[in-house]
Amino acid sequence: MSQAVIIWLVVAVIMAVVEAFTVQLVSVWFAVGAVAGCITAIFTDNVSIQLIVFVAVSLVAMLITRPLVKRMKVKKAEATNSDKYIGKTAVVIEAIDNAAAKGQVKVGSATWSARSVDGKQIEAGASVTVVAIEGVKLMVE
Repeated sequence: MSQAVIIWLVVAVIMAVVEAFTVQLVSVWFAVGAVAGCITAIFTDNVSIQLIVFVAVSLVAMLITRPLVKRMKVKKAEATNSDKYIGKTAVVIEAIDNAAAKGQVKVGSATWSARSVDGKQIEAGASVTVVAIEGVKLMVE
């Protein structure tokens, strides 16, 4: 086994270890490129060719896998059960007064604490529309 083969194997192992510790996909492509450089070193002693293969394979591996990895990492915001109330009509069962931190609405079969979006008081019995959810309170108008 030539010295170049050993060097490329060491580089591949180092890159794989770095990747294992970072878990950020920063060096996996270089580990693949180093393996390609190692295989090239078996067939030729020309270091320039080995480096060209290393760089080319690393770049190709990065260009092919990076978009796939990014797509898998993107997390879609999952709607919660409470999100179903946004846009629904609710009935005020306790007058809404933001200054006094009071107010409740009934939407569907659920009773929620509520606050008005614009800060205006809303009397009991009024119909309101749920605009948003902030913590455990419905924001209504």
